[in-house]
This record gives sequence, structure tokens and C-alpha cells, in this order.
Amino acid sequence: MPFNDLSLTLLLVTLALAGLTILVCGIRMTGLADRIADRTGLGEALIGGVLLGAATSLSGSVVSVTAALDGRASLAFSNGVGGIAAQTAFLALADILHRRANLEHAAAELANVFQGALLVLLLTIPIIAYAGPDVAIFGVHPGSFVLLLVYGVGVVASKRVREDPMWRPVGTSMTEKDSPDEDESDNRGNIRLFVVFGVLMLIMGVAGWVVAKVANELTDRYDLSASLVGALMTAIVTSLPELVTTLAAVRRGALQLAVGGIIGGNTFDTLFLTFSDVSFRDGSIYHALERPDFFWLATGLAMTSVLLLGLIVRQRAGPGGIGFESMGILGIYLMAIGVQAFAM
Repeated sequence: MPFNDLSLTLLLVTLALAGLTILVCGIRMTGLADRIADRTGLGEALIGGVLLGAATSLSGSVVSVTAALDGRASLAFSNGVGGIAAQTAFLALADILHRRANLEHAAAELANVFQGALLVLLLTIPIIAYAGPDVAIFGVHPGSFVLLLVYGVGVVASKRVREDPMWRPVGTSMTEKDSPDEDESDNRGNIRLFVVFGVLMLIMGVAGWVVAKVANELTDRYDLSASLVGALMTAIVTSLPELVTTLAAVRRGALQLAVGGIIGGNTFDTLFLTFSDVSFRDGSIYHALERPDFFWLATGLAMTSVLLLGLIVRQRAGPGGIGFESMGILGIYLMAIGVQAFAM
């Protein structure tokens, strides 16, 4: 599709249709992920953090890879880290929806706490790569390999934390348990379940490519900041599945799936940087960035830290029925948007 031949109206319509496609697929995948968690016995937190998190992040990863292949380092980077900030803010919105208690209190699960700490670690690696020497192995910075290694080790460790925890959250009357909705021994239709899940992932990937091409055209045509477009347009559009799946999971009572899906999706989103670095052929992508590109990484890191504190403190309720972490997360995100708007 010759995107440069499209009018502004058609570009925005194309962007909206791609976003709607991502949205519909994300809604369908939530129910499938919940059933997979029940049938495999792996639990909502782990399935939400790994399978659902990675699947709903596919469109975003396609955006970053496409931007990197086009030599747009800032757009590729800001799309990944901007998505982390946006998706963390979505979790605060889900807390507002869950009126019975603070979501982080009700969804007590050690695997989510572990993945939150893992995410903080992963977000520090790009900073180290940026501040360190400009080195590359076949055009890829060693930090990108470290990101992939730490993520893989973290996934294995998350499973061990769930199966043999050394710490357990204190149960209260407001704590929601992760209990299967169906008979785990019923394996009929499992293949079809995974096939449908895979097809939805493929469709989301194509939609992500369309979003990237529209973003490239808008950036060039109107001389927009690539960091701003990546963090506040492509990141939010491709993060719509996380918003819908999180709200849908809360409505279904699958609270561990809701929290795990956001944290796991954010953890997987750090791999956007590895994918982007491999796709960026002008050397290390970290040293093609400028200082302002790290604004949204720092924002996501601050929001994740507040979320992790909330998961540990487990405040039962706060102002408006939400915890201090949700107020802090929304406050940081809105402040960051205000700073970016002022910088324009």
C-alpha cells in the first residue's frame, strides 16, 4: 500500500482500522488465555505474564522492528518503552473498575511481584548500554543479548516461583483466588484452542505493520517528533489489547491474569529493544538514540517501581477505592504527557 499517496483522512482511518483489528483480536485472546491457564494448570499469573503478555505485544514488536528496518531508531525505541508506560497506566484504570478492593491487594500472587522486579532489572539494561561504550557484535549491542538472556531466565524462574514459592501472600477476605473455571482433565479441543490463538497473533502482527507505516508517514509528512509519535500514538494504539484484556479479565474475576498480563506484557516489551537492535543495521541502536528518547523509559521505570511497591504493601483500599500505587501511576503518566506536550 503506497501510504505516501494517502490523504491525512485516509491515514487516520487506516490507523483506526488497524487499531480496531488489534482491539478485537485482543478481546478474543483474553478468554482463550484464561482457558489455557485452566487446562494447563500453569495459573493465570504465569499464562497472563508469558503467553498473553507476549501475544498482545506482537503488534507493538512489529511496529518497532519495522521502524528499525527503516532506520528510525527513536520511533522503534520510544514505541517499546512508551508502551510500557501506557500499559502500566491501564492497570490503574482496571483498579478503578474493580470496586470491591484495591486490585493489587485482591490479586495477590508472588509470580507478579517477581515479574515486576524482573521488569525493573530489564529496564536498567538499555540505560547501561546507552551510557557504556559504543560496541556491537554483527551490528548488535551486547546489551541486547543480555536482555534476551535475562528475560529467558526470568520466565523459567517465574514458573519455579509459582510452583515452589518461598514466600506467600497473606490471604484476606478481599483476596481473589486463582481457581480453574473448567475441568483441567478435559483436553478436548486443545489443538483448536492454540490454533485460534496463533491465527489471532498473526492478524495482530499484520495490523502492527500497518500502524508502523502510518506512523512513519505522519512523522515525515508533518515533521513530528519520532519519540512523541512512538510513545503517545503507536504505543497506545498497539497497547489497546492490554487495556481491553485487562478490563475484561477484571470483569471475569481473573485478577491474577489481569495483573500478570500487564506486567508480563511489559516484560516482553523490553525485548522490542533487542528486536529493534537486530533490525537496525547502522550499528548499535542504543547509540543512535538521543537523551530525550530515554524520557519514556525513565517514566516506565518510575511507574513500575510504584506498582511493585503497591504489590508488596497490598493496601486494602484508598481514596476512591483504589490504592496509593494506582494514584501514583496515573499521576506520573499524566505528568509525563504534560511534560511532552509542553516540550512540543
